[in-house]
Amino acid sequence: MSSLKNNLRSVIEGLSAELEKFGFAENAEFAAESDDAASAVFEGEKGAVKLEYDGRIITMYQGETGDDANKKISSSLLDETPDPRDMKYVVSEFTETLESKFSQKKAGQKKATAQKAAAQTVSKNAVKNGSSYDANTLASKLCLVFPELRPMYKENLDRYGEFLGEEFFTKYGTEKVISAIKENNPQTMKKMFQILNEIYEDGTNDTQSLIAVTILGELGNDQILLARCVDYMSETMAPPVIEVNKFLATAAGKRAKKNLLNPPIYKPKKQKKPGFFAQAMAQSGGTPMPPM
Repeated sequence: MSSLKNNLRSVIEGLSAELEKFGFAENAEFAAESDDAASAVFEGEKGAVKLEYDGRIITMYQGETGDDANKKISSSLLDETPDPRDMKYVVSEFTETLESKFSQKKAGQKKATAQKAAAQTVSKNAVKNGSSYDANTLASKLCLVFPELRPMYKENLDRYGEFLGEEFFTKYGTEKVISAIKENNPQTMKKMFQILNEIYEDGTNDTQSLIAVTILGELGNDQILLARCVDYMSETMAPPVIEVNKFLATAAGKRAKKNLLNPPIYKPKKQKKPGFFAQAMAQSGGTPMPPM
């Protein structure tokens, strides 16, 4: 059995109870395997679900049987040689997807709908059609690399009703990225920078700033750490990240960062009181002169 089919079967085994719960049974007629992909289709009264794996990404589709099962409902990174934690995370994600799509429970349905809308990420197809990646998409994708961030990501959405990227990364996300760079595990670095490069290339200005300043700006101009990153960063992202680190290491950069983290209290300007002559004119019914 190839590693592709073996990994796919491991995911299916982890999902077996959930698939059975919603009445899905595998249709062997539509199982497929080639050198670069493996897939399986499950049918039931609720329709069909298809799993497809290419050795890098495993995707779940919902729709009609076979080739028509092309409505993507979830996807996750999964290397050909995944560790148990990666496999467990994929099974957990797909279990949650099946519950969301096929559960008949109505309690909290409005809240779930609102959370789903708030958590909507930008797809590759949307980017091809002119959209840009946002902070929410960045965080969601990084949760594939760091599953332990998922509870904090969901808590951010639940608390604010939308995703606040600066708060999430300042409190949680940046620390995970910098720690991964310090550990310098090639597999993690490859996964992480694949996401950072992709989002930076087609991200909004705010999202690019989030990556270059809030996240990678925390490298502190450490030349060893930056050298590690250069091996993985795209030609588009590397120059601004290096320049940001150089600037933040200067006195002006340190002041700017301090002001950003501790902004001065806003004090509205005091309105200048009109002079004696203007007050006298107003009291007499004349047109007051403007303050000098």
